[in-house]
Amino acid sequence: MSEEIIGVIGGSGLGDALAEHIKNIEYQDIDTPFGKPSGPVAVGYLGARKVAFLNRHGKAHTLSPSEVPYAANIFALKKLGVRTLITGGAVGSLQADIAPKELVVVDQFIDKTFRRQSSFFANFGAVHCEFSHPCCERLRQTIVEAARNIGVVTHDKGTYVCMEGPQFSTRAESLMHRQWGADLIGMTAMPEAKLAREAQMCYALIALASDYDCWKEHDPGVGKHELLKEIIGNLTAATQNAIALIEAVLTADNDLCDATCPCRKSLELAVWTPNEAQNKKEKEKLGVLFE
Repeated sequence: MSEEIIGVIGGSGLGDALAEHIKNIEYQDIDTPFGKPSGPVAVGYLGARKVAFLNRHGKAHTLSPSEVPYAANIFALKKLGVRTLITGGAVGSLQADIAPKELVVVDQFIDKTFRRQSSFFANFGAVHCEFSHPCCERLRQTIVEAARNIGVVTHDKGTYVCMEGPQFSTRAESLMHRQWGADLIGMTAMPEAKLAREAQMCYALIALASDYDCWKEHDPGVGKHELLKEIIGNLTAATQNAIALIEAVLTADNDLCDATCPCRKSLELAVWTPNEAQNKKEKEKLGVLFE
């Protein structure tokens, strides 16, 4: 059996910092039917685990959330053999009990994006994946367990609103999201999680709280430059916490890949177009998704 590869995608802060912890890196330049991913995939070792790491926003953070090539990113990782994917991303907190610098192992999403490719199968046929539980519960619980051993405040669940951006929320929107019962606001989890499900991957997201969203008004005595400095400091601290958690997950003696997990069979009942009516050329092009 070939060595399992754990996929890791890093966002703001985490994208540059985590790569420094990966040993024996070889960069893989991957082509996909959906173009190039955000950048070369760094394949190496974190602890004893082989990982394939991708910086979501590209080198030097050049890609805004709407311009991230989500389909190419997920396809490239699947093409490399990734079946388990752990991701991280910065968020604003919508709840007083989720403080800046803390982590959240997300369990639910509300998708408000509208400019992004959210499926691989537009030209293949009708494919409807079950998505009621968008994150792999088995993988989530593994991360939650690891968090108990690192001394970092980590919330074991949370609902993430993914907005299009790149502008931040209005205060009216922020208050509305709180009324919806959401816990976090960010710009990058969707359609990433949807595409991972279509790629039959186990997916989990560790959210890094950098500040409170604008439902909570800032101290008027604090200037905007000082406020930005505080947010960047929070994100830096949250990034170090997330790295510690990811390293704890990857060094623990757990089976991160499980071929019997329902996530790994998400296309089993999802293809509604009869075989004879499917676009055969498209299916051949998308072959790695069905593996």
